[in-house]
Amino acid sequence: MDYELASRLQGELQRGERLLWAGRPRQGLVLRGVDGFLIPFSLLWGGFAMFWEFMALTSDAPAIMPIFGAPFVAIGLYLIFGRFFVDAYQRGRTVYGVTSGRVLLLSEAGGRKLTAIDLADVSEVTLETRKDGSGTIGFGAQLPLGRVGRGATLPGVGPMLGPFFDLVPDAAAVHRVIVDARRRLRED
Repeated sequence: MDYELASRLQGELQRGERLLWAGRPRQGLVLRGVDGFLIPFSLLWGGFAMFWEFMALTSDAPAIMPIFGAPFVAIGLYLIFGRFFVDAYQRGRTVYGVTSGRVLLLSEAGGRKLTAIDLADVSEVTLETRKDGSGTIGFGAQLPLGRVGRGATLPGVGPMLGPFFDLVPDAAAVHRVIVDARRRLRED
């Protein structure tokens, strides 16, 4: 267990609760499966928006045309470049924890936000692994298209997804810790 990460979660523990695991998502820039769609789409969007803006600025178009096109250029630049840096920034300020009774998701990107989920209340725990052993662990029912939104960091997508640990190294081992903790809760 990473003791620096564990120390960040210690103040969130309830009386009698033990921290069983602490970790964080993989760091840095990451390409995901959804990028097979988003990269070509973002290049088309951004290319068209920049062409529109160029034409509006270099022609005799009314002054409102470049103003109208500017938000579309900004969205295009976010889709092409910005979303990768936003995703890396958010993962860099996220800590996960598994306790004897809960899972904790602590985000310190843009303020401190703690999500605590009682293991006794979780209907299901899902595991999706990648070839490198990292993976995503979902808590509760997940939307059928939830995988598309994960990591896309598109505004408004996050709240539609159930809580999950994203890109956890050795996800199968973390999943076993969670399953064992749930089993011990049922036995008590």
